[in-house]
Amino acid sequence: MLESQSKWLFTYNQENKPNTEVLAAIDTGPVVKELLVQQGIDSVEKARQFLQPSLDHLLATSDLAGVDTAVERVKQAVEAGESILVYGDYDADGVTSTTVMIEALREAGAMCDYYIPNRFTEGYGPNETAFREAHRQGFQLIITVDNGIAGVEEVAVANELGLDVIITDHHEVQEQLPEALAVIHPKCSEDYAFKELAGVGVAFKFAQHLLGYLPKQYLDLVAVGTIADLVPLQDENRILAYYGLQSLAQTSRKGMQALMRKCKISDQITEEDVGFRIAPRLNAVGRLQDANMAVDLLLTEDEEEAEELAGYIQELNTERQRIVSAITEEAMAIYEENEQQGDVIIVAKQGWNQGVLGIVASKLIQTYHRPAIVLTIDPETNQAKGSARSIAGFDMFQNCMQHRDLFTHFGGHAQAAGMTLPVENINKLQQELMTLAKIQLAEDDFKPQLTVTGHLTISQIDLDLLMELQQLAPFGMGNPKPLFHLEAAPTEMRQIGETKNHLKIKFAEAGVQMDAIGFGFGSSFLHLAKDSVIEVIAELQINEWNGIRKPQLMLKDIAVFDWQLFDYRGVKNWHKNIKPTAQDITVSFQGQHDGEHVLSKEQAAQLNRSTDGLFLLDMPNQLDDVIHLLQTLNFKRLFLCYPTNQGHYFEALPTREEFKWLYQSLLKKGSFNYKIEAPKLAQFKGWKLDKIKFMFQVFHELNFVGGNGQNIVPLQSPSKKDLTEANVYKERKKQIQLEEILVYSSYKQLKSWITKQLNSEQEEEVVYGL
Repeated sequence: MLESQSKWLFTYNQENKPNTEVLAAIDTGPVVKELLVQQGIDSVEKARQFLQPSLDHLLATSDLAGVDTAVERVKQAVEAGESILVYGDYDADGVTSTTVMIEALREAGAMCDYYIPNRFTEGYGPNETAFREAHRQGFQLIITVDNGIAGVEEVAVANELGLDVIITDHHEVQEQLPEALAVIHPKCSEDYAFKELAGVGVAFKFAQHLLGYLPKQYLDLVAVGTIADLVPLQDENRILAYYGLQSLAQTSRKGMQALMRKCKISDQITEEDVGFRIAPRLNAVGRLQDANMAVDLLLTEDEEEAEELAGYIQELNTERQRIVSAITEEAMAIYEENEQQGDVIIVAKQGWNQGVLGIVASKLIQTYHRPAIVLTIDPETNQAKGSARSIAGFDMFQNCMQHRDLFTHFGGHAQAAGMTLPVENINKLQQELMTLAKIQLAEDDFKPQLTVTGHLTISQIDLDLLMELQQLAPFGMGNPKPLFHLEAAPTEMRQIGETKNHLKIKFAEAGVQMDAIGFGFGSSFLHLAKDSVIEVIAELQINEWNGIRKPQLMLKDIAVFDWQLFDYRGVKNWHKNIKPTAQDITVSFQGQHDGEHVLSKEQAAQLNRSTDGLFLLDMPNQLDDVIHLLQTLNFKRLFLCYPTNQGHYFEALPTREEFKWLYQSLLKKGSFNYKIEAPKLAQFKGWKLDKIKFMFQVFHELNFVGGNGQNIVPLQSPSKKDLTEANVYKERKKQIQLEEILVYSSYKQLKSWITKQLNSEQEEEVVYGL
C-alpha cells in the first residue's frame, strides 16, 4: 500500500456515466463529450460555442454600469485638451491593463500618461500623495486600471482637489464604494452577465466602448493579463484568452517579441508559456523595483530599446528567483521552529523583500498545504506588510474581512490577498484565523486536492485523443487541464535524474506501451513493488523526440490501495535497498537474527496491531507459522528477506515403487550395513545418500526395520501401515510444500497464495462474528 499525496476528487461516476447523447452532433470523441457535460454543457449550441469560441459572443460593453459616463468624460477631456493619468498596478494584469488603456486613449486623441505606484514605498492601489501630485502636475482626470475599488478615502481627496476619477477594477468589492465619477466593475454591474473579467479585461471593454469597435490589436495584452491573474478561463475570459494567444503568436509589439525571445518561445504559444514564462518576467519588475519599465517595454516601438529592456527584465527575474529561494528557506525554518505550529501559517521578519512575499506564501502552501501569510516588518513605522495565499475551503478575503479592524490596509480575493497591519496585531490575527480554520477545515482539507475528470485505460490513449483534448484549451482556472485516473501494473520502473528524485514508469496493455514521468516522485520507487497494480492520476501530454511524437503520462499522484509484496528472497544485500524502521515489525522465526527491534514469531503474534512494513528475515519451520502471522498482523507492505540456499524441494519424496524396491532388497539380503552399502546403493540407483537415509527413517518409524548400530534388518511380521503415516514422512512432505510456496514459487504465485490466506482469515471473522 502506498498512500496518495493528494485528496482525489472525482467529478465523474463510472457506474453512472454522464449523458453525452445530447452532444451526438458534435464531431469529437466520447472522452471530450464527457468532459464537456461535466462543464455543464448540455446542448450542441453551448458545446460549439465552447469548442469554437467567437468574438461575436462577447457581451455588450453598454451593459457595464458607468461606462457611458466614463467614455463621455474622456471625450470631454479630449475636446478640452485635458491631461489624463492612467493609474495602474505593478503586476502583469496591472501592467497590461495600463498598456491597453494608454494605447486606447492615445488612439482616441487624448493627452495621457501613466503612473504605477511603487510597491515598496506606496503599496497597492490609490494613495493620497500620488493623487495630490497628479493634481499638482495638471492632470484633470484619473483612470484607475486593475485597482481602485477600495480607494474610498483617496477618491474623496481627489474630489476635494477637483480631480475626476474613473475606476476600472475587478477585485472584490468591499463594504463601501468610492464616490468616483464612474465605477466600471463587472460585480457592480447588475446587467453585465459575466462577473470574472481580469483587470485587463475590464480595461479592454472600456477601450472597446471608447473606440466604438472591437480593438483586436490589444488581444495579445488581454491574454497575458487574463491568464497571469488566474481568473476563471470561462465565458468571456475563454474567448479573450483563446484569441489573445493567437494574437500573441503573431504580435508586432517590439517589446513582446524581445521578451518572448528571452523566454525561448517561438511558433505556437500556449497558456503555459504565458503563465510560466512571460507573466513571471513582467511580474518580476514590480516585485523588485518600479514597474514602469514593464509598461515601457510593452509600449516601445524601438527594437533596440525593446531588446535592452527585455534583457534587463530577464536579469531581474533571475534575481527574483534567488531572493524567493532565500526567503522561502528562512520562512520554513521560522515556521518549523515554532512550537505552536497551527492550521494557518503566519511568518514575519524584518528585511524581507515585500515584492516576492506572495510567491513565498504559495511555496509554503505547496510544502505544508495550509493558508499562509508572509509579512515583512518595517521597524520605523512598526507596520507589517505582505501577502496571503490560501487553500480550497478557506476564503482568505472573507475570513480576513471578519477582522478588518486589525488591518491598516487590506484587499484581494478568496485565494490571494495583500495587507498591511501593525506588528502588535500579528499574533491576534493568527489566533483569529486559526479559530476560523478549525471551524471551516477538516483534516482532509490539509491535503492538496486533485480534481479527476475521467478514467482511462492505457490502450485508450493515443495521439488522436490528445489532439481532441486540445480542443478544450486554453486551460486554466475554471477550465483546468483534464486529469485522468488509470490503473495498471508497470512493466518497468526506475529512478531518473541526477539525484534520482524523479520516477519513470512503463506500462503495457493490449499491445500499447506508455511511458509515465513523475517529477518529484523518485522517493516512491522504494514503496512500489513489482507487479503491483498502481493507481495514478495523470495529465496527458505529447512527448516529441527526434521528430517522433507519442503520448505520455505526466504523473500528478500515485497510490497503491492494496497490500504489496516486496520480494528479496535469496538477495544477500537486500538491506541496501530498504531498511526496517522501529515502526515496522521485523520477525526471525529461527531466532538467529540479533537486533533491538527483531522479534520472535511468538512476540510478533502477540502484537495484534497494524504496521506499515512486515519483514520476515528467515524461513519458518512450518507453513502454519507464517499463516498465523499473516492473519494476525495488519500490514501494508510485506518484505521477504530470507535466504533460499537450503531445503529439500529438489529432493522429491521417494515414490511408493522406490520404497517397495528398497524394502524387498532388504528382505532378500537379510541385513544392510548402512556405512558400507549405502554409498554403493546411491551410486547404483543414482540416489542421494540423504534419500536412502530418509527411506530407512520411514521404515524404522513404522517398525518395518530394526537393527543394532550400523546394521539394518527387517522385522518379522510387521503391521501393515501406509508410508504416509510416518511422522518423518509427513514432516518432509510439509517441508517440501513450505519450500515450494515460500521459496520456489513465482512472485505472482506467492502473492496469490498470501492473498488467499488473508482473505481466508477475513471470511472466518465474518462467520464467527455472525
